Amino acid sequence: MREHVVFRASMVLLIAIGFVALRWIWAGAGSEWAPWEPLDVAASPNLLTRYKLSRVSGDADRCREVLGTTPVRFERLKDSVTGPGCGFEDAVLVSRTSIDIGEEISLSCRAALSVAMWERHILQPAAYRHFGASVVRIEHFGSYSCRNVYGRRSAARSRHATADAWDVAGFVLSDGRHIRVARDWHSTEPAGAFLRELRDGACKFFDGVLSPDYNAAHRDHLHLDRGSFRLCR
Repeated sequence: MREHVVFRASMVLLIAIGFVALRWIWAGAGSEWAPWEPLDVAASPNLLTRYKLSRVSGDADRCREVLGTTPVRFERLKDSVTGPGCGFEDAVLVSRTSIDIGEEISLSCRAALSVAMWERHILQPAAYRHFGASVVRIEHFGSYSCRNVYGRRSAARSRHATADAWDVAGFVLSDGRHIRVARDWHSTEPAGAFLRELRDGACKFFDGVLSPDYNAAHRDHLHLDRGSFRLCR
């Protein structure tokens, strides 16, 4: 009996020491490596980024608070139901991300937060690397739409029906060049490599990322969504 008590006490002590050691290691590595610390959009992505993004995505107030630390210009939208299986909760009206987007879009806060992270950590670095220029405008096909997948009557509701998706068609660079998914996706020139890098990088921050490699319905755009399952193609 005494040995059992000693063993349990030793295990508790070891766990406590381990916890203190981990806290010390995390403190030295920076808050981005501490799982209990909030998401920092500006921090370089690491193995905990996806976890932190998921955690803040489930907290509407916290999501808007974090989104407010980014260049995204937005207004809170009132929760709305526009039809069977259509509508949105915790959504925002985005007039501009870190880039000019032309027509404003309605997105769930979690989707808007993913956009902000994708632009900062993937889009702009890739543009400088491939072209030596920044992206100043995103061309798109819209976000919220009360419709089924592919517009088929018998299909399930699209992620667009809950403001969780955005269809991106192209980009305008600071030197005036235009990069378009429909024209440049299969190109062997830098434009093609740039677009494919954007698709692959988006998978770090979105749940569903669909490109021309997925099917003909996506031949002219990148579909970026926050949803209930992961698919990157």
